[in-house]
Amino acid sequence: MYLKTTSYTKLTLKCRIFFVYLDMQNTPSFSIKESISELKSLRLKQPSLTKQKRVDCLLYLKMAKFNTRQDLADYLGVHIRTQERWLVIYQEEGIDSMLTNKPKNKASKIITQQVHDGLKARVNSPEAPLLGYWDAQRWVEEEFGVKVKYHWLRAYMIKRFKTKLKTPRKNHIKKDEQAVAAFLKTT
Repeated sequence: MYLKTTSYTKLTLKCRIFFVYLDMQNTPSFSIKESISELKSLRLKQPSLTKQKRVDCLLYLKMAKFNTRQDLADYLGVHIRTQERWLVIYQEEGIDSMLTNKPKNKASKIITQQVHDGLKARVNSPEAPLLGYWDAQRWVEEEFGVKVKYHWLRAYMIKRFKTKLKTPRKNHIKKDEQAVAAFLKTT
């Protein structure tokens, strides 16, 4: 890449500081394909400030407005590493990929598909429902031998199963539906 790294070895290992800088006067090892006018029009079309900052980063690099990468990052209000990630995405995948937000849905390492299916069956079961998130935590540990923190399991169940602590009054399992319908007709 076009980054230059220097380190001061006179400092102790704990205090060693690595300075990373970019000389903006030198041309970067990759070229920005879009013209300045295209980048300006693209910036106006962006719906969010973060996407505008990404286009601004390319625009200011193309115009060579700043002397150092740190100055550009300070102007944009982002960290140098964030700016570097944007440029790597641009270089590898193009501007369209740089301006799209990719979903970060990773498969859970703790809640496997088997645990998920068991929780789903237990949440929707009228015969043996879970009494709360603490009960779900205990049940997962007993059934699958997986220790899950309470708050993590609670967030998982709210997100995946739309659970909540407040529930309506429970119906009896052996309730006669015809008797309920007859009662509602008379009232």
